[in-house]
Amino acid sequence: MRVRIRGPNGQATITLAETATVGDLRSQIAEKTSISNFDIKHGYPPKPLVLNDHQDSKSLSEIGLKLDGEQLIVSKSTGSASGHAPAGAQKSESQEASSNASFSNGSNPQSSDVPSSFSFAGVGTAPPAPARQPNKPLSLTRKKTDPLDAPELPLPSHSSTMVLRIMEDDNSCLFRAFGSAFFGGDMDHMHELRSIIAQSIQEDPETYNAAVLERDPDDYCKWIQTPDAWGGGIELGILSKRFDIEICSIDVQSLKVYPFNEGRPNRCILVYSGIHYDTIALSPSDAPHRHAYALPEHDTKIFDAADLLVLEKAVELCKVLQKKHYYTDTAGFTVRCNICRNSFVGEKGATEHAAKTGHYDFGEAE
Repeated sequence: MRVRIRGPNGQATITLAETATVGDLRSQIAEKTSISNFDIKHGYPPKPLVLNDHQDSKSLSEIGLKLDGEQLIVSKSTGSASGHAPAGAQKSESQEASSNASFSNGSNPQSSDVPSSFSFAGVGTAPPAPARQPNKPLSLTRKKTDPLDAPELPLPSHSSTMVLRIMEDDNSCLFRAFGSAFFGGDMDHMHELRSIIAQSIQEDPETYNAAVLERDPDDYCKWIQTPDAWGGGIELGILSKRFDIEICSIDVQSLKVYPFNEGRPNRCILVYSGIHYDTIALSPSDAPHRHAYALPEHDTKIFDAADLLVLEKAVELCKVLQKKHYYTDTAGFTVRCNICRNSFVGEKGATEHAAKTGHYDFGEAE
């Protein structure tokens, strides 16, 4: 039987005999991913595959596990019982969090190393950091709006309909959006992707210094691994290089396209709406391809980078979103402190208020 493996470093295929055991499966996964302690998910929606409940000598058929043609998503163990358990308990993200942070990084899709030659947009500069940073991550929730009537654009040349797959609004939307694209239907890779960001920063202190990160690198690494920390241009740059893929981020407000790791053979497309990221997908459909009906598990979210039509259509879809005002003007929007109920203008106002008062819970005002 043939089984596809998706791990942090890419994809692989393993071949197992019909008489393969739990131990055989574990060994092949460890060999292909170079991870000794791992968690496994399979199926759709992805659910944990727990192997530690079974002895290594048990055959896969004996425990009712049919894997031929399946895809397994493998990640470093977070302490669950799917693969071999780690030797010691891990601290939670919240226990590790103690750092300087604002949410300005999450609201800027740009990167200092974005090439300016990209055909759809030039590159602006990041907003200046406030003089004083609060000492822990800010939490910001978007105002409640009517459910978005997400636009659908026909793409007959691809026998598909282009759709916007909307991510949960939980401060991890960038990681969900990228995970949804790169790992297929599974979006639950936030912890793993945040860890990759921290590891990459620690491995390259020359590139990711205090001036670039606008804070101490160790503090940044602790901060980005907390569930309230937003991702932005720095994270997109790291993820694109780590997974060897071009990531295009389209800003709904300006309709500019920001490419990260440009020139790779494949790309995914994320839609940035000020304080949120979603994912562009092609859903297989029947002519005239005006409406998507297939389940998200059948989406295509990784595209040939040479296929400019897909990117052009994605910008066209974002024009529709722009007309629907599906974006937040982070410089001029009104932010309300959920603790003292005072209001402030833009992320700069919220950050300054947090530094003065220790209030970190904000919401976009109605």
